[in-house]
Amino acid sequence: MLALQLKHQCRCRSPRVLHIALAHRRLRHDSRSRDPQVGLATPLPDGAPKRASPSPYYFAAGYAGWAKRLTRPFPPPFFSPPSGSFSDPLSTHNRSQDRRRPKVNGEIIRGVTVGDDAVLVSDNLIGANDGVGAWAQREKGCAPLWSRLTLHFCALAAEKDGHGGEDSDGGGGQLVKYMGEAYKQTKEALSDPNEWLGTTTSSLALLHYLKEDGKTRPVVFVAQLGDSSVMVIRPSEKKIMFETEEQWHYFDCPRQLGTNSPDTPEENAVLSKVDVEEDDIVLAMTDGVTDNLWEEEISETAVNALHEWHDKMDKDDNISEELLAEGMRHVAQEIVLAARKIAEDPFAGSPFMERAVEEGLAIEGGKLDDISVVAAVCKKRQG
Repeated sequence: MLALQLKHQCRCRSPRVLHIALAHRRLRHDSRSRDPQVGLATPLPDGAPKRASPSPYYFAAGYAGWAKRLTRPFPPPFFSPPSGSFSDPLSTHNRSQDRRRPKVNGEIIRGVTVGDDAVLVSDNLIGANDGVGAWAQREKGCAPLWSRLTLHFCALAAEKDGHGGEDSDGGGGQLVKYMGEAYKQTKEALSDPNEWLGTTTSSLALLHYLKEDGKTRPVVFVAQLGDSSVMVIRPSEKKIMFETEEQWHYFDCPRQLGTNSPDTPEENAVLSKVDVEEDDIVLAMTDGVTDNLWEEEISETAVNALHEWHDKMDKDDNISEELLAEGMRHVAQEIVLAARKIAEDPFAGSPFMERAVEEGLAIEGGKLDDISVVAAVCKKRQG
């Protein structure tokens, strides 16, 4: 029974079918911009107090994403367009942006949606979740709500706990606890009378620190469930220092949180502690990247994009935190573009094709999917 439930809700993503669908969309003259969706820190509510982590280190970060189809607005009550009439002024210049952002429990939902994916960017916590798109075929199915809300509640749990607090001996190990609290609250928010079905994978990276002999050094705690990924790259050595391992029930059906799934953060999330250095890059990605690019390609693209961005900077400029974040946004965007190029090529070699062949499936090309990346560089706070 469990296998039938999972098979029904997991992805059906044959590249042959997907590339036909892509061709049909092109015939309909999809007018969307080809530019990826990009940004720096994901939005916070207007006037929200900044709850800085006690860590002496921070992430300068940016994100990029490309949705395989237009991102749909969340259903009520999580999103309601501002009411208006013909007598309202045409300009909304002075209206709070909060009125047009999705909410849960009266609070702005943290993060950004990319198709069925969701990403979160803050100065100590980043994440990338992948909602299972097959739920769109079910009545009351809305995977993007599951991917976004679990990130939202993770962010709130981390903020409440001070991102691991001042515990310099492993406070970041609470990351699985944050994921568990987030999953519980997401299930409550999406139950009657506002029931919406869906599942999501999850990957989180929390920047913390260790203190030894009066000195501090940075450490990243990673929590992962499913096939979204976290990778740590050391640009100075052009080397991958860490990468998560994908978790599967069977081919193309990853572990996931949500409707009908037996998986839970407490039982199935994998927690890792990764020693890092200043200027290491941490990537949080959905499988739209890792199904289309091999690990070495991801690393090479990130390092080349970083060097390309540095080459454009004036050597005499004092690179601010905001400029560093813009550099990371460029890194994320270049990875998304590289993955999309393979995803849209029906004849390209790809990790997804290789795994499919190992399963005895005659599949060629990349895998068309939502593609989301958060890129963050570890830096030490001034003062």
